[in-house]
Amino acid sequence: MTTSLQHIGFLGFDVFGTVVDWRSGVARAARPFLERYGIDVDPFDFADEWRSLYQPAMQAVRSGERPWVRLDVLQRENLETVLARHGADFGAEFGAIEGADLADLNRAWERLDPWPDAVEGLTRLKRRFPIGALSNSHIAGMLYLSRFGGLPWDAILGAEIARSYKPQPQAYLKSAEAIGLPPHEVALVAAHNDDLQAARACGFRTVFVRRPREHGPKQSTDLVPEHDWDAVADSLIELADLLGCPQLSR
Repeated sequence: MTTSLQHIGFLGFDVFGTVVDWRSGVARAARPFLERYGIDVDPFDFADEWRSLYQPAMQAVRSGERPWVRLDVLQRENLETVLARHGADFGAEFGAIEGADLADLNRAWERLDPWPDAVEGLTRLKRRFPIGALSNSHIAGMLYLSRFGGLPWDAILGAEIARSYKPQPQAYLKSAEAIGLPPHEVALVAAHNDDLQAARACGFRTVFVRRPREHGPKQSTDLVPEHDWDAVADSLIELADLLGCPQLSR
């Protein structure tokens, strides 16, 4: 096992992009919606556009420009912004988008497939460590996503319990406090260098997992570890191997 991870008491995971494939799942949910309402945009482009508003929306909360709101609220606002850009009709007349359809599409973020290695890797890691989501999502969203994809969390931590979005320090520190551990006994597992850098600044250990297709075939960010993280792996199964976690019985 990597020396710096020998005394870890908890593995916290970024979820969107690290554990689940948000882009394909959102595009899958968007396709019938876009067809039903005659919105002429590629579903993957739609997913990318929706996701592009993710950080700016959270930044408004982080900066104090607006009070704390959960991620599902921000995602719904962002969804309506993207649809409006493409001429969507939210009026009451015939052909307008129905509120129930908007709500269902917003829940696409709760119905995302895990990466092929994720469930096996998490299950193995759980045999040696407590594991949990350390995400900017709200707790209910993580609950439904976990049940959808079979993600075996011991805990759901992150933004909602801290009322603070990553990469603000409180999102990490309040998560460690919630499980009763000092920061140096918690490791963040993420596919994003900036997330890991913020966690390290709070005293966390850090694990980089490569997800070179999170943003599709033309991804240009987070292809390599940009710092000397405590561990680097190409999958959660490889991480389980690195950390000496038992194989699953077949």
